[in-house]
Amino acid sequence: MAKIAFLLAAAALLLGLVSVSQAIQGTATFYTTYNPSACYGNQDNGRMIAAASYGLWAGGKICGTMFTVRCVGATNAVPNPCRGGAITVKIVDRCPGCTATLDLSREAFAAIANPVAGKVLIDYQQL
Repeated sequence: MAKIAFLLAAAALLLGLVSVSQAIQGTATFYTTYNPSACYGNQDNGRMIAAASYGLWAGGKICGTMFTVRCVGATNAVPNPCRGGAITVKIVDRCPGCTATLDLSREAFAAIANPVAGKVLIDYQQL
């Protein structure tokens, strides 16, 4: 019985490590004008949305893709920018010239980080 419990615990730990290793590190900023968007024009897609940087855009193939995003640290002198937790956002736009991986809606950014920070380190994962 102890051997089975050990194997189950080891498997759970391994699965946890695999899911963490799939997260990609990047940065996030925020924006406040949501329409029109490059993916959906004037269609309202709610407020848990994001614009993709050039590196993710892929000619618009990323439109509609959902990502889980978690703030993991500061990029500047604002102390303790992260609020904890994670959000799910939908890519609805592109962000030409962005200095971040993902440009989140202000509401999405504020859910995971202090907007005063302006830019934060993130882990993100495609759903």
